[in-house]
Amino acid sequence: MDTMRDRFAPVLTRLLDEDPRVAVVLAEIGKDGFTEAMRAHPDRVINVGIREQLLVGAGAGLALAGLRPVVHTFASFLVERPFEQLKLDFGHQGVGGVLVSAAASFDWPAGGFTHMSPGDVALLDTLDGWTVHVPGHPDEAEELLRHAVAAGDDKVYVRLSVQSNERALPVDGARFLTVREGRSGVVVAVGPMLDQVLAATEGLDVGVLYATTVRPFDEEALRRAVGGGPSADVVVVEPYLAGTSTGAVNDALAHLPHRVLGLGVGRRELRRYGTVDEHVAAHGLDAGSLRERITGFLGERTPVGVA
Repeated sequence: MDTMRDRFAPVLTRLLDEDPRVAVVLAEIGKDGFTEAMRAHPDRVINVGIREQLLVGAGAGLALAGLRPVVHTFASFLVERPFEQLKLDFGHQGVGGVLVSAAASFDWPAGGFTHMSPGDVALLDTLDGWTVHVPGHPDEAEELLRHAVAAGDDKVYVRLSVQSNERALPVDGARFLTVREGRSGVVVAVGPMLDQVLAATEGLDVGVLYATTVRPFDEEALRRAVGGGPSADVVVVEPYLAGTSTGAVNDALAHLPHRVLGLGVGRRELRRYGTVDEHVAAHGLDAGSLRERITGFLGERTPVGVA
């Protein structure tokens, strides 16, 4: 199966052909996928070289000129390194664009910590008005890329990863999906964490929500899932920094006594390169570790099996 990033250049090439307002800005990474597009649209496919601050600034400049810029590189070079440009060139100037990242939290372990970005979504949370899509399958990535480009002048971040669920689900760029219903708590699985969460909660009487658009956070879906009881227990499993969305859960359930557990990538840097699967296990995001942590949090309120 191809990866989410494999879909990126073909989708954007078609959008460049279809919409004269679309432009793509690259910083060397990913340019090979746009060879034909550069020939067909030399004024709208721009490679600035290894200059990430310029990458973002150029994208914002295109937005000021009335274009819909799609800006792409690894997450650490797209969100962390040019953060001031995101804050000022897009936010302060009041323009929109689409950021599309690759490498996610640890998709290329051999690249070391310079090429990892577990804190990207948390960092964007400090800015106003960003929509954040976290697809869990290449088909979902393609759909959400189209949503992002078509989103008027909104500021949108699309987080691509080599981690993927086995099958795609219908996503609309807004709502969480109810995958499983339960009475003893709710687990929100973000993007490529869904398969691990479903395996981890097999046989448990817990609800599972699937989130591929995490900002804005679908508060209504979470409130429906926890039901009308006197209290609620919620676990959020995210493929980036643990606890990134616990504040959003607290806001959604401010009317109700509740507990929330945020699971995700830990803050401690893992200095041995390893593989993606080894990083998943080391951060406790494999199915076995998730089951232990979820059942430990929910405790006696998590009945197993069917009557």
